[in-house]
Amino acid sequence: MPAFRSGGVVAIRAERAGLQKVDVDLGTGPERAYVLTALTGPVALGDRVVVNTTAVELGLGTGGWHFVHWNLARESWQESGPGHIMKLRYTSLQADVGSTEEHLDEATGAHTSIDGLAVVATPLHSQLPAVAVAIRELEPAARIAYVMTDAAALPIALSDLVAALRDRDLLDRTITCGQAFGGDHEAVNVASALMIARHVAHADVAVVGMGPGIVGTNTALGFSGLEVGSVLDTASGLGGVPIVALRASRADPRDRHRGLSHHIVTTLTVATRSRVVVPVPVSTTETATLVAELTETGVADRHSVVEIATPDVVAAFGRHDLEVTSMGRPAAADPILFACAAAAGAASVLGIAPDVS
Repeated sequence: MPAFRSGGVVAIRAERAGLQKVDVDLGTGPERAYVLTALTGPVALGDRVVVNTTAVELGLGTGGWHFVHWNLARESWQESGPGHIMKLRYTSLQADVGSTEEHLDEATGAHTSIDGLAVVATPLHSQLPAVAVAIRELEPAARIAYVMTDAAALPIALSDLVAALRDRDLLDRTITCGQAFGGDHEAVNVASALMIARHVAHADVAVVGMGPGIVGTNTALGFSGLEVGSVLDTASGLGGVPIVALRASRADPRDRHRGLSHHIVTTLTVATRSRVVVPVPVSTTETATLVAELTETGVADRHSVVEIATPDVVAAFGRHDLEVTSMGRPAAADPILFACAAAAGAASVLGIAPDVS
C-alpha cells in the first residue's frame, strides 16, 4: 500500500522542464524528493507538500527520492493539455497530455509502414547513450528519435540521461508511448510511436526502450525487459529493420546476468517471433565468447548474429562529458554492456538487415 507524509520544502536542488529536485523536511531533517511539475505544478521554498514515500521506505531503486504528490500551499492548480488523450488514466494524477496522432493529417495518419526505419531495442535505459553516441560517431547527421515505453518510469523528465543527451545534441526527438509521458511527441502505443518517428520526426534511427527503473523478479518471465520482444516484432511487422542491443556483463555479481543475461536470452528465444539483427561488438577478448554464448543458448539459430566494428563508446562518453552508470557501476567497470549497445547503434546506420535465407 502507498505511504504518504507531509513536510516543508527547504531547498530546491535543480530544475529542468517537467522536473524539480527538492529537499523536503519530513520531521527528521531534509530528504530528497522529485516534483513532476506537469502533474502537480512547481513548488517554492517554504511550501508545505504531501510526499509519497513508498519506494524509499521499501528500499526500491528510485535512488532514495520521494515524490511530491500535492502542494498544500495552493487551493487548486490547472494546466490545459493539448488534446483529449489521457495518460495515467483512472488515477488521481491522470493528465490530458494529448497525442500526436490526434493532430496528424489524413495521409500521415494512414501510414502502417515505417519504410525500412532502423529500430534499435534496448533492454536497459543505461544503454541508450551508447547507441546514440555510436550513431553520432559514425553518422553525425543521422536523425535519432528515442521512443520511451511505459515498462519502467513513466515521466521522461525523470531521466537524467535523456536530459544530458538532448543538451549535447545526441538525440533529435523524444516520443513517449503508452502511459509514459513528457516527450516531444506523445503516442498511444509503440507501433504508433514508430510511425511518428519515421513520418513526423523524420528519424533515420529509432531507439526504443524503457526509462529508468527496470523491474525483475528472478523468475523466467517476470521482468520488464521482456518487452524488447514485442518491440522487435512490431518493428518487423511495420516494415522496419529490427536490431537488438544485447544485455551482457562481466561485472554483475549475479550469475544469471553474468555473460549474456538470462533476460536477453529469454527475450530472443521465447518472446521474439521475428528474425532480428543481433550485433556483436568486434573485440579481441569478447567477440568469440559472446558468439559462443549466443550459439549455446540457441539465439544464433533463430536470429542474424553479425559481428560489428564498434566505436569505443566508453571513451566517447568522456569526450561528450557524459557520466553513464548501470546498476550503480560506471561504464568503465563493465564496458561490454555498452559495447553491445554501441554495436547495435553502429548496425543501425550501416544498413544491416536480418538474414532471412
